[in-house]
Amino acid sequence: MTRGPTLAAHRLPHLPTPLDAFNTAPDDEVGALLLYCLRSLRWSRRLADHRPYPDVESLLAAADEAAYDLSPADLAEALAGEFLPELPEDTYSAAHTALTAAHAAYEAKFGHVFVIHLGDMPPGESLDRVLEGIRSRLTNDPEEERVVTAEELRRLARGRLLILLRGAGQCSSAPPPRDANNPHGAAPGR
Repeated sequence: MTRGPTLAAHRLPHLPTPLDAFNTAPDDEVGALLLYCLRSLRWSRRLADHRPYPDVESLLAAADEAAYDLSPADLAEALAGEFLPELPEDTYSAAHTALTAAHAAYEAKFGHVFVIHLGDMPPGESLDRVLEGIRSRLTNDPEEERVVTAEELRRLARGRLLILLRGAGQCSSAPPPRDANNPHGAAPGR
């Protein structure tokens, strides 16, 4: 049996990845996306200015490093853009009341919204985790809480960057719409 001619080797074209799109996107677009993820101009600019990144892990490491260098004013700016975690739709009203009271106590003590990274926690467990977190952290003094809050912001930003760069859409897609009451484009929490 005779074989036909051998076909030349074919190379698949290089398809842009979300990181490729991030690395090559216009500065204003990347700035808006990073501001959506990080909620701080200084944090966002630092990451944008160091493009291109060779891989997602390098970008995440740079985000972590920049987070550790945030000033108190940068942290305040990032916190001002944060919002309360949303509760599942079927959450009963007593839970909403308990969460509202816990948030009010936290904000009265520390002067900013409570932030917590829930990661891949199932929605049904998020209420308990948020309430447990608030109650636990209400025992912190302001300096202890500043450190914990900064770490939670870093984890939130890292999670948002991962979602953005690992399959939840290209970096060239626009962040959620902004409005005058919510300049960072985040869902309102209060």
